[in-house]
Amino acid sequence: MNIKPDKPVALLLLKIALPFLLLALGMAGAWWLIAHKTEADEAKVKKVKHEPPIVTVTTAKQEVVRMDVLSQGVVLPKIEIDLVPEVSGKVVKAHPNFAPGGYFKKGELLLMVDNRDYEFAVTRAYAAVAEAHKELLREREEALQAESEWQALGNGKATDYVLHKPQLKEREAKLAAAKADLAAANLQLARCRLTAPFNGWVRDKRVLPGQYLNSGEKIAKLYADDSAEIRLPIATDQLAHLNLSPSNDGDKNFPEVHLATQLGDHLQHWYGHIVRTSSDLDDKNAMLYAIAEIRHAFKTDKSKVALMPGVFVKATIAGIERYDLLSLPKTALYGGNQVYSVDKDGRLQLHTVELLRNDKDRIIVAKGISQGEHIVVEGVDLPIAGMRVKLSNPSTQQDQTAVVAK
Repeated sequence: MNIKPDKPVALLLLKIALPFLLLALGMAGAWWLIAHKTEADEAKVKKVKHEPPIVTVTTAKQEVVRMDVLSQGVVLPKIEIDLVPEVSGKVVKAHPNFAPGGYFKKGELLLMVDNRDYEFAVTRAYAAVAEAHKELLREREEALQAESEWQALGNGKATDYVLHKPQLKEREAKLAAAKADLAAANLQLARCRLTAPFNGWVRDKRVLPGQYLNSGEKIAKLYADDSAEIRLPIATDQLAHLNLSPSNDGDKNFPEVHLATQLGDHLQHWYGHIVRTSSDLDDKNAMLYAIAEIRHAFKTDKSKVALMPGVFVKATIAGIERYDLLSLPKTALYGGNQVYSVDKDGRLQLHTVELLRNDKDRIIVAKGISQGEHIVVEGVDLPIAGMRVKLSNPSTQQDQTAVVAK
């Protein structure tokens, strides 16, 4: 007797076993992929070749280096004065350009004070001179008459008083005093006219026509158009780079100075010389001040614009030339005072150097590397002593070749 299986039970068993079968197959496939991927990755790793970084080097060479010193300062007129009247009175006349920024020439009338009182004084002084001269002439005549009478009637030696000698000296002295008063009155009259002592500009004024002035009152500030001066502070550690020793030739022994400032869209330049230095260090900042003079700085010509008082300028003072220093690009410096060279085996060598100057684009090295060494200037951000490198410019070294790691 044949018994047929129940179809619903078989289907149920199949549904239960199918997920486990699929899970087993999935796990087997995943294991196979992981195993073969690891082998493939290992094979790729074995084929990868680690190339050394490519660097650019420069050959260290001794060269003539001028140790210029940088400074800065404010432009000031070499000659600047306060205009001060020596007499009192009301202002009755003024120069058309007597205003801030106005230009004048030497000898031109800047201001005139009412001079009528001083003219009266001159007239009275003339009268006093005339009277004193008259009295002197009369005294001389009386002295001659006294001497004649004594010779005719006198007995013995006459005294000086009898001969009118002291009286004559008194009259001579009074005449001299009257003439001195006249000269003083004329001088006061002349001082009513305030004339320009040089060619220049009015920087400031504090007076108007019609205003009453007192003697000794500061009424304006004037400066000459000849030369400008700039006080340049110099740190003590920079003094060794400059020749600031005066010579018998005056300022001929002092260094040149290049000045620059931004005026509008253009960088303007001027040139001058150091003419003197301060006699001692400044108490506040322990700096020595060198005074630079720029001749004709306030005059405009076709090649340059004029300087103005108060302009801030940057200065480059010509330093002493040295022949035993090495100049390198700024990019060669690592860690403040370290550079790396490439040896004949293509490895980096660390050098701690003594820097004399750390400028914007270059460094000046005094000690730490030798002439002819190949110094790394770019190509590696984190160099390590002993690291192998490859040169991007191998033509810079004739007898040294960087060896590429295998």
